[in-house]
Amino acid sequence: MESLVTNNIRQRPLRALVSIAGVALGVCLVMLFTGLSRGMSNDLQRRSSNLRAEIIFTRPGGMELTTSTANLSTKYADELLQVEGVEQAVPLIRYVFQGGRGFGFEQVEGVDWDAFAAMNEMRLVDGRAPSAVDEIVIDEAKARNGNTGVGGTLALFGGKPYKIVGVYAPESGARVKMSLSAMQDALEAPGKCSYILVKIRDGLDPLAVVQRIEAQPSTQGNKIQLTRDIVTNIEKTIPYLGVFLRALVGLSAIVSALVVMLAMYTTITERTREIGMLKALGASRGYIVSVIEREAFVISLLGLVAGFAVSFVAGYLIHRAYGLLFEYGWRWALVAALIGVGGGVLGALYPAVRAANLDPVNALSHE
Repeated sequence: MESLVTNNIRQRPLRALVSIAGVALGVCLVMLFTGLSRGMSNDLQRRSSNLRAEIIFTRPGGMELTTSTANLSTKYADELLQVEGVEQAVPLIRYVFQGGRGFGFEQVEGVDWDAFAAMNEMRLVDGRAPSAVDEIVIDEAKARNGNTGVGGTLALFGGKPYKIVGVYAPESGARVKMSLSAMQDALEAPGKCSYILVKIRDGLDPLAVVQRIEAQPSTQGNKIQLTRDIVTNIEKTIPYLGVFLRALVGLSAIVSALVVMLAMYTTITERTREIGMLKALGASRGYIVSVIEREAFVISLLGLVAGFAVSFVAGYLIHRAYGLLFEYGWRWALVAALIGVGGGVLGALYPAVRAANLDPVNALSHE
């Protein structure tokens, strides 16, 4: 039986390749999109978890993932320092812009570098802190992925070049940072920020400090969040990501099943006479079904392997070209495998049953 299955595939290599490509496409869709969503969300979570501030003080809506607002007065930092238990209050502006190659988005933050670095235990591994309005620092990952460093340039705010004067570690928040005054100047928002990072004194309860801040008349009407709540699971803050991934999985299963079903259906039509000969020689319906299902299984398995290989290569090339991160998990790999193999086998079920029910006399007379 095995030779019969492999001979059928070898005799029709083009159709087999099309079927394998269809299964591989379904597997690639699952692996690439789930790997990208997991990689980017985990990357954001890692960077956010390096913030040492326990409290984030902002305007309502100021901590949304893709917002670029700077509508909070920096004067609140002085008022927060007057609250019992507050050790540091550092204003920050976050600006979101489209990636330099037109793919995805990136972030840049405006901060008072000395205060921000001291709060978050960061250090410059090369160069110096930004001081002029056209100077920035980047983290080590940005320097490595962009093959750049001190002395290089980066286009921000619609193509305006900024000189890289330092590289810092560890990664924290946005990968690109400039001085707060430079960001305010670029956004024409003097005296404004997106939010204020608040670090409390060691040993104090953050909730107790939050209550003291909320009790201040001058700070009411603003939004106070604990940093630990924001970085718990950033993936959940991306609207409808779970719905999108589930729809993608369903689409991939349908693509794999339809491609294999159409290929097997056409193959059976071409082999009607051969199937009639097998039935005339005493082949049972179960045998006919098993031969066709085995052929579909081999095609699906080859498509699965090809899909995994293409996914890994494509993820690597996209990372090198655009800096996007892919993290593949065994759970989604198992889902992709079930889609590739299961979809192919189920797609071949109808053609297999149809072949098994062919009348041998009519099949032998088929031209």
